[in-house]
Amino acid sequence: MAARIIDGKALSRRLREEFRGRVGKLATQGVVPGLAVILVGDNPASRVYVGNKVKACAECGVASFHHALPAEASEAEVLACIDRLNADPAVNGILVQLPLPPHIDVRKVLEAIAVDKDVDGFHLYNVGGLVVGNTIFPPCTPYGVQLLLETTGTEVAGKNVVVVGASNIVGKPMALMLLQKEATVTVCHAKTRDLAQHTILADILIVAAGKPGLIVPRMVKEGAIVIDVGINRLADGRIVGDVDFAGVKEKASWITPVPGGVGPMTVTMLIENTLRSTERAHHLRKDDDYQDCEAPAVKAHADN
Repeated sequence: MAARIIDGKALSRRLREEFRGRVGKLATQGVVPGLAVILVGDNPASRVYVGNKVKACAECGVASFHHALPAEASEAEVLACIDRLNADPAVNGILVQLPLPPHIDVRKVLEAIAVDKDVDGFHLYNVGGLVVGNTIFPPCTPYGVQLLLETTGTEVAGKNVVVVGASNIVGKPMALMLLQKEATVTVCHAKTRDLAQHTILADILIVAAGKPGLIVPRMVKEGAIVIDVGINRLADGRIVGDVDFAGVKEKASWITPVPGGVGPMTVTMLIENTLRSTERAHHLRKDDDYQDCEAPAVKAHADN
């Protein structure tokens, strides 16, 4: 029996409908959430990603501020831009689009963003918070994956989860978030020997390696849930993930498509974090409230 599709587009639409309601409540207080995006250089893929974020802001009623700097901009210029945005009360979230030109220290730039405006969740404070389970802003892609898993109705606690890919953006924070859910987590990476011996044991397999076709059917346990975070453009122009979708869907119980799975959720969770930042700044919500505010939309999707 073919796997059921975990529809990231559908869940994203539901969440954004909820976001519009939250933006409306903020408007009654005279508050407009604002997200600032800094783009350094003219990377075509980065331009597309920034455009998607600006479009999502407009859809949800969030103000967006686009700061485009030339590729030759100095590190000091980037840091000065961040300083201005940190001090701007109209800006509730700051995102620096990666990658940055090689002459700019990425870590220094990310750490310059005010913790209360770090809606990408990359500041050391937020990354450290993942370890103890109380980060303010979870990194957007792992956050989206977590909600996609919830739509399957699967209890994560006690499950064997294998994360393929150990990046600071997806793999490592994803593992930490799943540990907080009491899963048994294995992280595989480029130096892992015999990848298949790990993936075949996974009840939940999350793949974020950036290598098309890396995961084939023989590497997947019958009935596993497969989340494909990879986005790869082939020579013929097709966009594919890291998983052999056609083959693996015949073994998995649930699977995300590429495109249309994790991708839409990454941008959606960026908006969620921006709203969270705005609500916290205006004392309209406590951190303890957020766990419950996400559940209705996720449960509605799971019931379909």
